[in-house]
Amino acid sequence: MPEELPILFDFPSHDSGPKDASPAGERDLPVIPLLNTVLFPHMLAPLFVRESSSIAAVERALAADRLVLAVAQRDLDQHPAGFNDLYTIGVEAHVQRVLKMPDGSTSVVVQGRRRVRLVACQQEMPYLQVHVAPVYVDEERTLAVEAMMRAVLSLFEKVVRLSRTLPDDSYIMAMNVDDPGWLADLIASTLSLDTAHRQEILETLDPEERLRRLSIMLTQELDVLELESRIHNQVQKELDRSQREFFLREQMRVIQRELGQIDPVQRELLQLRERVIQANLPDVIRDRATEELERLEMLPSAAPEYSVIRTYIDWLLVLPWSERTDDTLNLQEAARILEANHYGLPRVKERILDFMAVRQLARDKQKVPILCFVGPPGVGKTSLGRSIAEALGRKFARLSLGGVHDEAEIRGHRRTYVSALPGRIIQTMKQAGSINPVLMLDEIDKLGNDFRGDPASALLEVLDPEQNCTFSDHYLDVPYDLSKVLFITTANLLDPIPEPLLDRMEVIELPGYTETEKLHIATGFLIPRQIEANGLDHDTLRFTESALQQIIRQYTYEAGVRNLEREIATICRKTARRIAEEQSFARLVRPSLLMRYLGPPRFDYGQLEEQDEIGVATGMAWTSHGGDIMAVEVTLMEGKGNLTLTGQLGEVMQESAQAALSYARTNSERFNVSAKLFDKLDIHIHVPEGAVPKDGPSAGVTMATALISALTRRPVRRDLAMSGEITLRGRVLPVGGIKEKILGAHRAGVRRVLLPKRNERDLHDIPVHVKRQLEFVFVQRMDDILGEALLPEPTPPKKQRRKKAAKSESTPVLADTSDAQPTPDPPAIPVRNAVEPEPV
Repeated sequence: MPEELPILFDFPSHDSGPKDASPAGERDLPVIPLLNTVLFPHMLAPLFVRESSSIAAVERALAADRLVLAVAQRDLDQHPAGFNDLYTIGVEAHVQRVLKMPDGSTSVVVQGRRRVRLVACQQEMPYLQVHVAPVYVDEERTLAVEAMMRAVLSLFEKVVRLSRTLPDDSYIMAMNVDDPGWLADLIASTLSLDTAHRQEILETLDPEERLRRLSIMLTQELDVLELESRIHNQVQKELDRSQREFFLREQMRVIQRELGQIDPVQRELLQLRERVIQANLPDVIRDRATEELERLEMLPSAAPEYSVIRTYIDWLLVLPWSERTDDTLNLQEAARILEANHYGLPRVKERILDFMAVRQLARDKQKVPILCFVGPPGVGKTSLGRSIAEALGRKFARLSLGGVHDEAEIRGHRRTYVSALPGRIIQTMKQAGSINPVLMLDEIDKLGNDFRGDPASALLEVLDPEQNCTFSDHYLDVPYDLSKVLFITTANLLDPIPEPLLDRMEVIELPGYTETEKLHIATGFLIPRQIEANGLDHDTLRFTESALQQIIRQYTYEAGVRNLEREIATICRKTARRIAEEQSFARLVRPSLLMRYLGPPRFDYGQLEEQDEIGVATGMAWTSHGGDIMAVEVTLMEGKGNLTLTGQLGEVMQESAQAALSYARTNSERFNVSAKLFDKLDIHIHVPEGAVPKDGPSAGVTMATALISALTRRPVRRDLAMSGEITLRGRVLPVGGIKEKILGAHRAGVRRVLLPKRNERDLHDIPVHVKRQLEFVFVQRMDDILGEALLPEPTPPKKQRRKKAAKSESTPVLADTSDAQPTPDPPAIPVRNAVEPEPV
């Protein structure tokens, strides 16, 4: 099988290949199949023969009359080609020269003689030999043929002039051909046509038809060449203009340099190169900046990419790559700063001092922790980050993540976009100006996600000490080291934070401030700041402790101190106005003046019942604003055993009420209550402040106590509050929010608190002065709570006892006294740890 090369142009003489040079009639010829080309009569073509069958065919031709059949192959993937794989029209060719090549192939130069038709296959091995018959065509020179010849020559002249691959003498060779068929064959072999179109010309026997088809192909080729020429001219024009501008610009620079003048753009590039040399950049970043600067110098200043590269180099130069601040490792000074700026918060202060102590001993070997401050609004999470930066001697930067929905806000946009910029992390590092600042990521629980990506997923690399040493920003496209940054995140709730992100952070909870802490914060921080902000003197206006306490209780309802500061600011503004109007004003703010300054009280904190009530128990609740007490009321009515729950109770709280009722019905005999009574009464459990949604299992023991109190007609102690989850077996399980609940109960005047045994460990966070004023009883079973909370049934007067005896026959009773024993009196003073051993 030969590997064909483009056909060589040879203008043979009439003597070298007349139509009747070979003997007339049919004959057998060895076959050389052609790939990707077609041989025409009178044309010379070099062929590289590699197939053994084709080499054998050439050797057979050399041994005989040097004649072979050159015919195109239909299926290019068939090796060796058979008779059915060849076209039916081929060319009888004369072997002019044969050369053996170093790679084992054979170079054969053949010249086409005449068209032949394949008739039959004679043999296939060791070479293909077919029986062919010559094709004779009567070529008549009519006016139509003459006109077609001139048209084809005109088109061919234009094609040769526009083509960059055809030699100029191709048209000269075509002009010297008088035979119409020969002219068509010559031009078809010259054009860059595919095998199918060349074979189409070869199989067209009528010269006039052959010229007509060739003219169509020439017209198509001319259209392509003209379009290519227009495109080439436009591109060349642009290139010529750019080169001309470049040469002129270079000449202008040389002239200005000789005259002592420097182009502003050139001066800017020189300054930029000087900045790159003097900047303290890592080697990788310096190489990148130098590479971009070289690209910038090759661009004209008016090019759109010029400003993009210029901005990118500026970002590489202004970012802190190695600049850092030295940490202050004086623990006493750091502790003094934290105490001066914040009251309370012992866990946070201890964690920062521990970090500084380890930093002092381990230096750079310690991995910087990722802290997460979780707490309600207004407790000082953001201001605490500033104090930590001041204590460490580091720079402070803050980044708000609330409402961020686009991942590119964290990682940046690629430079292919218009107005692309780095992400917020890199922008904040630029503002900080050092590689080891305290970077606060505020409101991390407010992140969102949409079709633009998930920012929380992008933060996984930022907040991972194992990965952030090579943080990749899409705009910079070079690694940036964030491992020296002390990241502090803040959140109000932990639930919205994804679990993989939460796992990378050390969570430190900041609970709400107690009333005592708010008094200290107002006295030490808020009042001095507002007095100074409103142009007053510290001796002009003072607050009594009782006035501050009333502001905290009746004018604010929060876990933090923001609203407290607003109320103090209101009093300061009204005082400043009276001073400006030269009117008299009060220098000491007392509780009696709050109505004039702040208006009527807006909030009521929980207060105890005025007397011991039947069916009313006091529980403890926890909200995002702090703790408070919560009364649970139970009433019994004649009915069919229905249970009604009101007060906007959540599903968990409704389930606790069902568990309390099931416990009461199961143990009705122990309480001297008839089991049939539950089918004759409707039970209504209500939790006041019905407009406020409530949920959680911690009111289970309170509901059970109020229900059993209503059934047994025994009052509940008014000075006692409780919290815990109840089970169907009467066990009391631990609950959360103990600190806030106890502080709310203490504020309401509670003297005794019933808590689950497992919550005893939570008293560690309760202030000492609060624990001294409360009596704690830790319980494990519901019997312990009932013994502490229920009082004996009150004895009615004699007249009421007579009426009750008269109606006993017709009215259902709440207690079955047929075989009941007298109710024992509860102990006068309950023990401090009324628990039973827990069963193994």
